[in-house]
Amino acid sequence: QFGLVESGGALVQPGGSLRLSCSASGLVLDYYAVGWFRQVPGKEREGVSSISRSDGRTLYADSVKGRFTISRDNADNTVYLQMTNLKSEDTAVYYCALGLVVSLTTGAYGSWGQGTQVTVSS
Repeated sequence: QFGLVESGGALVQPGGSLRLSCSASGLVLDYYAVGWFRQVPGKEREGVSSISRSDGRTLYADSVKGRFTISRDNADNTVYLQMTNLKSEDTAVYYCALGLVVSLTTGAYGSWGQGTQVTVSS
């Protein structure tokens, strides 16, 4: 049995930075494309970023381009989402998920973590 665990969410002021982690157990994360998504109450889950399983190709939502960076650490079996210049509209629960191809659509992913809360507020 495998598991995905997100961590790193916190309360941060506008303009601040956070690094989210997506750690896996029971599987090799490098075998999968990994996506980061976020969701606020009453809205659909939104794709934020994705990284491929082979060539390191990345994809970002327009709303986070230039501010967020996705990366892998295969030695730690972890995918990170570095978030800088955070804005109030980045407030959401952030989820990571496993897929086979780089994508920002939820349908491309089959396994999800439980989420971590990011709140951007002064």
